Amino acid sequence: MSVAHILQSKGSDVISVSPSAAILEVAEVLADHKIGAVLVMGDGDKLAGIISERDIVRALAQKGSQLASSKVSDFMTRELITCAPEATIDQIMSLMTQGRVRHLPVLDKGKLCGMISIGDIVKRRIAEVEFEAEEMKRYISG
Repeated sequence: MSVAHILQSKGSDVISVSPSAAILEVAEVLADHKIGAVLVMGDGDKLAGIISERDIVRALAQKGSQLASSKVSDFMTRELITCAPEATIDQIMSLMTQGRVRHLPVLDKGKLCGMISIGDIVKRRIAEVEFEAEEMKRYISG
């Protein structure tokens, strides 16, 4: 199973913010969409970074009540770990584990084509295990 297959079923829409967006605005976007991270798009829709719930918690710990005046660019992750559509679930799990990240932008020849999360991976793995269990039951029962 590849990232491309997961994107086909979940969709490739990506929610993003600008580097100049307020941190509190990003928190609202995350809450409204029930997601854990958004991509940060710079000039010309160029991928500039990612900001996650964890980044916002770190920002709160550093800034406290001054967080309201902080911008995304102050706390976003600029060094991105990305993947390609042809990457396998096992490769993605390894990337996420090694990089200690939960969200990966998906780039096809350098162009953003989606984002995949650990939740997407877990959902797909559960579906695979359930399918395999059903197949085994059918095989055993003849």
